[in-house]
Amino acid sequence: MKGRILIIAGSDSGGGAGIQGDIKTVSALGGYAMTAITAITVQNTQSVSDVHAVPAHIIAAQMNVTLDDIGADALKTGMLHDAEVIGTIASVISKKAKSIPCVVDPVMISKSGNALLKANAVVALKERLLPLATLITPNIPEAETLLECKITDTRKAAQELGKFKSKAVLLKGGHMPGDMITDVLWDGSTLHEWQSPRIQTTHTHGTGCTLASAIAVSLGQGLSLTDSVARARDYVIGAIKNAPGFGKGHGPLNHGWKQA
Repeated sequence: MKGRILIIAGSDSGGGAGIQGDIKTVSALGGYAMTAITAITVQNTQSVSDVHAVPAHIIAAQMNVTLDDIGADALKTGMLHDAEVIGTIASVISKKAKSIPCVVDPVMISKSGNALLKANAVVALKERLLPLATLITPNIPEAETLLECKITDTRKAAQELGKFKSKAVLLKGGHMPGDMITDVLWDGSTLHEWQSPRIQTTHTHGTGCTLASAIAVSLGQGLSLTDSVARARDYVIGAIKNAPGFGKGHGPLNHGWKQA
């Protein structure tokens, strides 16, 4: 077991995304998952019906006790809910984990269309957390919210997202039309692209969480950024292709497909 990964995110009662999906991903790829739970969501494959926010000081305490005792080789953030929580997490990272690779998945909207980030939190995300990130992994709607414009050119948009001062940006292209999906990585100096055929399925719940966690554990295990992204994409594609078919809505992936 290699790679201690501290995941700072919300809980998904349906088990496909959030903390649950993150733990499964890190474990499947040989890492050790630790958690700081930011919110408890009431959700299944069809909708998010309620969210119970964890107080900011409890989130900070979860981060502090794990970092002080076990340490971490990488961090991953997911659902952060509001400005106070984002500011608190940024403060802990700045004080105790600034040199540790950090993957920020700017979770804003659930697969079923429910808002998961309060409007007042977007500014805090841009100003406090994104500058601390080794990599941010927005999808197209999230990137459009960050940039406050419609995206038609993903290569240009990935570079434009660099203005928020993260070290690198992976713009996920799944929401763009077409039979091929193109993900664009801007590392601050070079653009890298990966293409894969679109998989026609509704079983994609948790793909963003899974991809970000797979990248985080790979970085924590010493892989380069481009190798981490490539490995994570391969893992997610396999997890989608081997999805168990659970639920009546956007079903979960098969996080354990490599071990099956």
